[in-house]
This record gives sequence, structure tokens and C-alpha cells, in this order.
Amino acid sequence: MAPRRGPDPDPSHEPAPSPFGTLSLEHSSTVDRVVDELRRALFDGELEPGTPLREVALADAMGVSRSTIREALAVLVAEGLATREPNRGVHVTALDPGSVHDVIVARSVLEVAGVRRWELADEDAREAVRRALADFTAVASADGTPAELNSAHLAIHRAFVGLTGSPRLLALADALSDEVRLGLAKVDRIRRNAGEQVASHRGLLDLLESGDVERAARELEQHLEHAEDSMLTALHLPADG
Repeated sequence: MAPRRGPDPDPSHEPAPSPFGTLSLEHSSTVDRVVDELRRALFDGELEPGTPLREVALADAMGVSRSTIREALAVLVAEGLATREPNRGVHVTALDPGSVHDVIVARSVLEVAGVRRWELADEDAREAVRRALADFTAVASADGTPAELNSAHLAIHRAFVGLTGSPRLLALADALSDEVRLGLAKVDRIRRNAGEQVASHRGLLDLLESGDVERAARELEQHLEHAEDSMLTALHLPADG
């Protein structure tokens, strides 16, 4: 005798769509692959600032264990892309105006210092700037994803810091960039002006190559100030102070 079936579920009580429905892994359940997929979702705007990152929901969506998710979230927290709060769990980091301003000020100090050392920097450091611009141009020409554009864009600014020749300053620059990558990614998604960004950075490099270092430094400062304004607008945040 066939078992009796219960009543059909009430469609009015169907669970709400999960914000993690677009996440997927093909053949791997490693922590690195989970981190990469979560970063992609963050930078592509599928997970907005403030979104709770629940271990159970993520594990179900990605087909991995909760322990794997827990390790992956720890990586995102260390990178500043997620925030862990006592008794509230982990959520996508939400920026505030003061943090945005402070990071941009710090980045400006590091990057302008690097640009001003253009003529003193070794050829490998200068070539890293040229290569980063070429990579950004290629990604923009191929209509790369926001995550790809964001990574290539930041690589140019990292290469500016690299002109200082200081690994410690590079490490600091990486930490600063991690704090605002979500905001920068949202700016790039809204503006969709990768071609203009390529031209702006090519102009900076042209000034350096021609020996007009001080003008390049001034234009870089203005570029970063504009980036702050754009980020605050994209994130619907008031200007600090």
C-alpha cells in the first residue's frame, strides 16, 4: 500500500528567494574556490553591503560544508570585505564616509610618494606600471566583468606605490585597497566608463615618461579626490565633515 501523501504545501508560505541563488561552484569545494566565488559575487554587485553571510545558507547554495564556509568567511573578514560582529555573525562590509575619506588620504600619500620617485625607481618598478596599464587596457577592451576591471584598475595604483621600492608600503597599500574595493567596484558598475579610466591613467603614465613628474603627482591627487566623490555618490553616503 502506497504511503499517504500530506497536503500540498501552501504556495503563500514559500520561502523568500535566497540572495545566494547566483553562487555556484563547478567541481571544487576548496576554501580558495569558495573565497574566489564570494569575491566575484561581491564585486559584481550580487551581494550588497550589509548582506548577512549565513553559513548554512551559503553552504547549501555552494554545496560545501559549513566548516569550509567558515574558513572562507574568515579570509573575507581578514581582507576587510566582510565584517564579523559579536552575536550578529558576518555580513558584507558597509563603508562609512569617514573611512572612505581616510583610506583615500592614505592612498594619496603612498601613491604620490611613489610617482615622485619615478626617475629614481628601478626599471622593473617602472615597467610594472606600464604592464599594469597594458593589462587594464586589455580587460577594458574585452569588456571585462566589474571584478576583473576592479582588479586591473587597482593594480595600476599598486604599481605607483611600487615605485617607492618599499615592500612594507606595498603591503600597506594592499590593505588600504581591500577596505574600499567594494566601493570602487560599485563605482565601476555604475559609471561603465572603463575607456575613460584607461585614458586617464595613460595620461598619467605619459606625463611620467616625459619627465613631468610634479604634474603627474598633482593629477594623481585630483584623480583620487574624484574617486572619493564618486564612491560616496555610488554608495549614497554624505561627504565626510
